[in-house]
Amino acid sequence: MAKKLFRTEKDALGEISVPTDAYYGSFTARALDNFRISGMTAPAEFKIALGITKLACARANRLLGELEKDKCSAIEKACLEFCEGKFDAEFMLDIFQAGAGTSYNMNANEIIANRANEILGGEKGSYDLVHPNNHVNMAQSSNDVIPTAIRIALVMMSPAFIEEIELFIKSLEKKGREFKNIKKVGRTHLQDAVPITLGEEFMAYATAIKNELAAVKDATEDLKKLGIGGTAIGTGINAPPKFKEAVIPEISKIVGIKFSKAPNSITTTHSLQAFTRFSSTLRNFANEMFRIMGDLRLMSAGPRAGLREIKLPKVQPGSSIMPAKLNPSIPECMSMICGQVIGIDSIVSFAAQGGQFELNWYTPLIMPNLIMAVNILTNGLKTTREKCIDGLEACEDVIAESFKKSLCTATLLVPKLGYHEVARLVKIAMKTGRNLEEVVKEEVGEVGEV
Repeated sequence: MAKKLFRTEKDALGEISVPTDAYYGSFTARALDNFRISGMTAPAEFKIALGITKLACARANRLLGELEKDKCSAIEKACLEFCEGKFDAEFMLDIFQAGAGTSYNMNANEIIANRANEILGGEKGSYDLVHPNNHVNMAQSSNDVIPTAIRIALVMMSPAFIEEIELFIKSLEKKGREFKNIKKVGRTHLQDAVPITLGEEFMAYATAIKNELAAVKDATEDLKKLGIGGTAIGTGINAPPKFKEAVIPEISKIVGIKFSKAPNSITTTHSLQAFTRFSSTLRNFANEMFRIMGDLRLMSAGPRAGLREIKLPKVQPGSSIMPAKLNPSIPECMSMICGQVIGIDSIVSFAAQGGQFELNWYTPLIMPNLIMAVNILTNGLKTTREKCIDGLEACEDVIAESFKKSLCTATLLVPKLGYHEVARLVKIAMKTGRNLEEVVKEEVGEVGEV
């Protein structure tokens, strides 16, 4: 007898066909049919965090006596397999879907329930032993599960991100020490201004990134405050009184990072402030990185007709038509990453102001964008450090020649000669093309060391 290709499941809307071998169920089948939008699916970080949330909830419900031991054990095993990626092919809903992530929540609930039923000897789609809503989703709602999973995902990603920022700062500081005695022209408005050292410039870059690192760490701490247990609108309806106190320690234990209960779970349900704050720190970080990358591109301009103050590592040919041309490829890549992150912040800001009353339902839009922002910044920092900053060299001869020809020491003469007198001398130097030091000696005489 030929194997049946589909099973029939029933829900509030009636009957629907689901592939016989599928671990997902009726809700997911409808969502798959409804939302064929982009082909983009949830990132792995979110899938794992969602599985962790379900695992912690099952353990908390067992601890509180709400979930039988055999059901809990089966759900636990199914959750662990879900986190390991066993069901990735079945967790494939489009990121553009109905609000609040209900489709994501039910996709996970159905997969975990069907796998748990299978473990207990039942059949997929029967739900007699373990039910997606009654058991896997016990004491939960999509409205507290999805924001919690997003927070967990971002917090789990943060150590690698923070480590890359710290390594990047060290790399900048190393160059600052290496270049500390290389005096060069400091510029304002892209015009010669006053003397500075190349080392001072790189130390200043490091300090700017340090400032942003502090903000990233602070905003990450805010994400550790979870609203799980608030259920539908944050009031905790249908959840045991001690559920929050039981589930959050379980999440902390599984992840290995300490999470805490949000002061007000109604707030965490309707306000996405923690996400906008985190996103804004990423935007500010991207702003600083974009500025630094711009400086590196300008300082490396050449190889003969530009500033040529620094030499970037050779990573790839720069042109399909111009032989031997080299481009600032890594700073260009990092600049594009920064542009993407700045754009993401606009999306997150838009989403955060879109909720009404007791729920912000834009979480499915926020989730993939913030995860992408952290991922590309982490990878971009590593690439920029290893393939650009670490191998960057100073063109000392060019810098010295430019410094000698420049008029940037003029400001140092002002305390001795006065503003208008120095301006007169600068004009002479510019008109005659002579070195300012020569003009000063000829017009004024020796003025001492400047």
